[in-house]
Amino acid sequence: MRAAAVPGSWYPGDEQMLCRAVDEHLASVEDAPRGDVAGFVAPHAGLVYSGAVAAYAYQAVAGRAYDVVVLVGLSHHVEFEGVAIYPRGWFDTPLGDVPVSTDIADRLLARPCVRTHPTAHVGEHSLEMQLLFLQRVLPSVPVVPLLLGAHKREVILALGDALAEALADVTPLIAASTDLSHYLPACQAEIRDRIVSDHVARFDAEGLLAEYERYPADRRGRCVACGGGVLVAVMRAVARLGAKEAWVLRYADSCDVPGEKGAVVGYLAAALGRFVGTPRVSGQTEG
Repeated sequence: MRAAAVPGSWYPGDEQMLCRAVDEHLASVEDAPRGDVAGFVAPHAGLVYSGAVAAYAYQAVAGRAYDVVVLVGLSHHVEFEGVAIYPRGWFDTPLGDVPVSTDIADRLLARPCVRTHPTAHVGEHSLEMQLLFLQRVLPSVPVVPLLLGAHKREVILALGDALAEALADVTPLIAASTDLSHYLPACQAEIRDRIVSDHVARFDAEGLLAEYERYPADRRGRCVACGGGVLVAVMRAVARLGAKEAWVLRYADSCDVPGEKGAVVGYLAAALGRFVGTPRVSGQTEG
């Protein structure tokens, strides 16, 4: 059992309060894309900050049929090379236990870039924040938790290929857990964050990787996206599995929360797959 790491701080530790908070975010979503969703992008900040954006990604997949959800996030606290998998057992949250799909985990463990590293998962929030929504919209689907260590091109590309090959004969949902720029004034954050949202909207994983390599995190944590490598790997994987396009569903930043008007963190929700109609970006400033 992987115990919940951040209840009571990043989200309510009480089950009823947490259900109410998550469900209110989900109920606020204006619409959802029509078509097949193979993957999505969602932020992983505290629920009060990024929950309203994350809800757009989860409403896009609510109630759909999947065999497994592969959660891909970045390691914030432990440095390592390659990709760390939690291969069996359960992830605990105040909403209950989420089982790990050992079959899919074993397939990924056979890939050179993936290895076990339990310590990396102990205090990590980037996947835990996704579980809260998953337990409300896809409560019976098992997960495979993956954390990317050093964001190196060869590992990012290898992870995308490994996911596509390991998931070819099932119906998977692959989630990229990432926030966008960190600690910039809101006007600057939106300019930097548009780099990511534009590449996502064009379904351009290689272009996004090039931008990520141009603008890695500096000493203040400002970057194109904290999980840029995660996002590239997931886009590459779903493209190989048949996804053709992306819908940017929502963009916002932490200054949208009352009282938070200083340096901000950017948040993006997007769906990856095959869709019907013309995408409408919600929350994106025109310009």
